[in-house]
Amino acid sequence: MNALAARIAGLIQAQGPLSIAQFMTMALHDPQYGYYATRDPLGAGGDFTTAPEISQMFGELLGLWIAQCWHDQGRPSPARLVELGPGRGTLMADALRAARLMPEFLAAIDIVLVESNPVLQALQRETLKDYPIGWSDHFEEPDRPLFLLANEFFDALPIRQFVKAERGWCERMIARDADGALAFALAPEPISPALLPPSRDGAPPGGVYETSPAATALAEQIAQSIARHGGAALIVDYGYGADAGFGDTLQAVGNHAFKDILDSPGDVDLSAHVDFAALAQAATRNGAAAFGPADQGEFLTALGIVQRAERLARGQLGRNPGIDSQLKRLVLPDQMGTLFKAMAILPQSAPKPPGFA
Repeated sequence: MNALAARIAGLIQAQGPLSIAQFMTMALHDPQYGYYATRDPLGAGGDFTTAPEISQMFGELLGLWIAQCWHDQGRPSPARLVELGPGRGTLMADALRAARLMPEFLAAIDIVLVESNPVLQALQRETLKDYPIGWSDHFEEPDRPLFLLANEFFDALPIRQFVKAERGWCERMIARDADGALAFALAPEPISPALLPPSRDGAPPGGVYETSPAATALAEQIAQSIARHGGAALIVDYGYGADAGFGDTLQAVGNHAFKDILDSPGDVDLSAHVDFAALAQAATRNGAAAFGPADQGEFLTALGIVQRAERLARGQLGRNPGIDSQLKRLVLPDQMGTLFKAMAILPQSAPKPPGFA
């Protein structure tokens, strides 16, 4: 049992089981031992690799997408460009480089990175040293049009899980077993069925329903801002749309492999699949329009990633197998092309954004 596991076990001993949302919050954001508070998790030497680290094409296309949305809404100035969870700053650097094709966009925006990890903040400062950047440890609604990018951010927001048991739907909790180790358990009292979607009646015994109040609340904030001031948000992540079933998607990843969720909190990344249908509903409830989700492969292809790959290969003196492998990893169904999805939030009056059929 590592130091954070011991702290969590002590908290459970003192006040009772924790919800999965509480456990995730401590495991990811504890100031001393939390996963996202202490390290750079990205790349070959980290625990996972995100799309911007795979290829510059990803960030370039997202940068052009956001600049096009700005242009389509009348080129408002001033405006704010925000990235949630910007990693090493790679995506933003690629996006801003591509957006130089529209210099008036760069002149109109101020840039804010939402990042609480001091290790990653230092990397972002170095990567983006040629741009005026501001930082915040949480999302704040600006008083101007908001243009926002979020790649693999919503999957790390805390979730709650409910399990269909004989006595009803019970919340899945983190407790201690007979040996004092962390273990999953069900709350003794079932919740009201009204708190679950109507499809709950079709769930099999042991079926798991997941919800993320934190993700829904953030989508509502973003949608309110865009509905009020204009702008566009692009969310790219792994998840599901309206065809979501009942299942457990909570996972732990370390050193590019799946790990035990409870074994070493703070030393592994925790995430769950994003419920894009819930995000879309949150956006429309708050006066914005939602587009998608579209499969990442289809979305990037519609934005011209194949043509961009061909141009990059030509610029490097012929066919480049590295660029070809990057393209395949981002768009093929058996890699990131289908599991990862893109969803956009825009004002109801805005034109349809690029990449969405």
